[in-house]
Amino acid sequence: MNKDKNRYYKFYKTIGSNIKTLRKAKNISQEELAFLVSSARNYIGCIERAEKIPSLSFILDIKNALECKLKDLLEDI
Repeated sequence: MNKDKNRYYKFYKTIGSNIKTLRKAKNISQEELAFLVSSARNYIGCIERAEKIPSLSFILDIKNALECKLKDLLEDI
């Protein structure tokens, strides 16, 4: 299981980094984004640091909250 986690770490690290970049570009705090997607602020932080793996539906919720395209979250993968 740990081997799989390391295998996909770059993928989730890139998504988290893209979420953070887009969130900051829109001047939205982690707390505000968490509110928009009905989540906790610390969970958003964990996703941005690739400490937690969000579900696809949660990634889509974030996409909608940030009013961006899915490809924007997957950029550089």
